[in-house]
Amino acid sequence: MTTQERYINPFTDFGFKKIFGSEVNKDLLIAFLNSLLPDDAGIIADLSFMPTEQTGRSAYDRRAIFDLHCKNKRGDTFIVEMQRAKQNYFKDRSVFYASFPIQQQAKKGAWDFCLKPVYMVGILDFIFDEDQASRDVVHHEVKLMDRSTGQVFYNKLTFIYLELPKFRKSVDELVNDFDKWCYLLRYLPELTDRPERLQEKVFSKVFEIAEIAKYSPAEAAAYEESLKIYRDLKNVIDTAYDEGKAEGKLEVAQRLVEIGMGAEQAAEIAGVPVALLQSS
Repeated sequence: MTTQERYINPFTDFGFKKIFGSEVNKDLLIAFLNSLLPDDAGIIADLSFMPTEQTGRSAYDRRAIFDLHCKNKRGDTFIVEMQRAKQNYFKDRSVFYASFPIQQQAKKGAWDFCLKPVYMVGILDFIFDEDQASRDVVHHEVKLMDRSTGQVFYNKLTFIYLELPKFRKSVDELVNDFDKWCYLLRYLPELTDRPERLQEKVFSKVFEIAEIAKYSPAEAAAYEESLKIYRDLKNVIDTAYDEGKAEGKLEVAQRLVEIGMGAEQAAEIAGVPVALLQSS
């Protein structure tokens, strides 16, 4: 291991799945979701993990691979995505992803079209470009709304985005579980010990899981590789945006492939057709 941090970075693929993506630790995902979902979602008592790879209704439809995909006992669907860098059309991708569990509810024969709720949760390691001015809004809850009345038109499709770089509270300013989760997700790799405000059982478990020194050599190596990919990805994407090169999408996609990302995922992040990338 070459990293000097005590705790893993939850924005790495390894770190995110280590904390939230296993059956034995699903109590952590339940606690996290209960801290940020709207009141009409109810309290989640249990979750079942579902397949993360989704395919369309025909062989020609595009597939989707979720970070996490689960359902509660009443059949509500939760898609949780950790978005590590800016991406062209990320909101479009969110809507596209949410369409899979909606379509999968269709029933053959006579059906009244009654749907179960779908929640798409995006945990962002960046700030939406159009959101730069609203410095204090970390948690966004988005539903279909009637603009003439300001009332929710449809309450079974909910998009929740957490812009974590906007979370700036100190540990002494944390007042509820939502604050504590945001603080933990943003600052975990920078911590050297457990803050007094985060001594509850659920957070103690996160610290236990996240301590790098307890990993086997194989786990440590897997985390190190995941951390390298995360840093390379952030560097490629953020540099492109900082230098005003967002229009050079193919160049960004090519760099992502160079750092080891698959062509399909690189093309999706950069916003270019995968065929164009493969032919370049």
